[in-house]
Amino acid sequence: MHSSRRLLLLPLLGVVFGIGGCGDLPGIGAGRKEVLQTPAPGTQAVQVIDVTDDIARRLLAERRKPSFADTLGQASASEPVIGAGDSVEVNLWEAPPAALFGTAIDPRAPATVRSTVIPEQTVDREGYISVPFIGQVQVAGKSPRQVDAEIVQRLHGKANDPVSIVRVLRNSSDFVTIVGEVTNNMRMPLTAGGERLLDAYAAAGGARQPIGKLTLQVTRGDVVSSMPLESVIRDPKQNVPLRAGDVVTALFQPLSFTALGATSKNDEVTFETQGITLAQALARSGGLVDLRSDAQGVFIFRFEQANALDWPHQPVATTPDGQVPVVYRVNLRDPHSFFAIQSFAINDKDILYVSTAPVAELQKFLNVVFSVTYPVLNAVSVSR
Repeated sequence: MHSSRRLLLLPLLGVVFGIGGCGDLPGIGAGRKEVLQTPAPGTQAVQVIDVTDDIARRLLAERRKPSFADTLGQASASEPVIGAGDSVEVNLWEAPPAALFGTAIDPRAPATVRSTVIPEQTVDREGYISVPFIGQVQVAGKSPRQVDAEIVQRLHGKANDPVSIVRVLRNSSDFVTIVGEVTNNMRMPLTAGGERLLDAYAAAGGARQPIGKLTLQVTRGDVVSSMPLESVIRDPKQNVPLRAGDVVTALFQPLSFTALGATSKNDEVTFETQGITLAQALARSGGLVDLRSDAQGVFIFRFEQANALDWPHQPVATTPDGQVPVVYRVNLRDPHSFFAIQSFAINDKDILYVSTAPVAELQKFLNVVFSVTYPVLNAVSVSR
């Protein structure tokens, strides 16, 4: 009977081993050897790069963008000027005895001088307003003090020691536009106080999205610069002065990476616009599964710009849009790698993949063997 059991078992084991040899065992993806194997001739060569502290620093330097302080500067805007469409008011004084503005004397107190207020005017498209006794005055592009000086100069010889004060009642030309993911899209007038970037953000009622998911973009003429909102809040130097015509846009940019393989959580994981490191990405994906993961097989799949690094495979194969497919490899059995992953930045749309350990594949194989052989052996035992 024992010989019959062996004869029955051998074909079954042959089938099971055949399944294992054909790679038909269930799995979560490629193993470390499959990821690192040399590509076949004529196929697209994927660049495989070991993550080191030097590689992490070079990538970080390559992706660093100029800050607001670098591109927009810290210089405050010059004194606000009057523009077409602004509403202005002109106040005129004349020393007694008033020869031109006779109504400037207070009849109840002849020694008291009152101002003559010229009603509110809107600066026309050509930039002019009208002032009695001197006619049209060009005000667009000039500060109120410059207009005061011109009015006094043109009244010289007509009025007795005149004084002029011009006030801007409604500013329709010197403003900043705030749009995007803010409570109120608006135009914020600029004042002589010199508003800054966060002043505009606050004037618009703040954000409609979490601060960590927002990017601020400032457009000034042909210059477009952007930074995470959190970075602007944390670094006072980035809260730059605004200038007339600036457009501030709050952009909602939910960044994410995908965790696959032998991690505790296979999922798309979002992260803040300030960015996270590979160490943080591993933690947010639940870390490696002890009984399944290969600590030497942690990979990041990414498309890089062609000038990002010196590529080991030459000539460099690129995608139609000029990007290079790259696999970054991390060996967590090397203690030095724990320092490198703290400065290796994760990019939007990265794929973090942890391969299965070879011993886990063996365990799967044995489970298949036992699941097939145990029922057979039990059946033979019953038949006896």
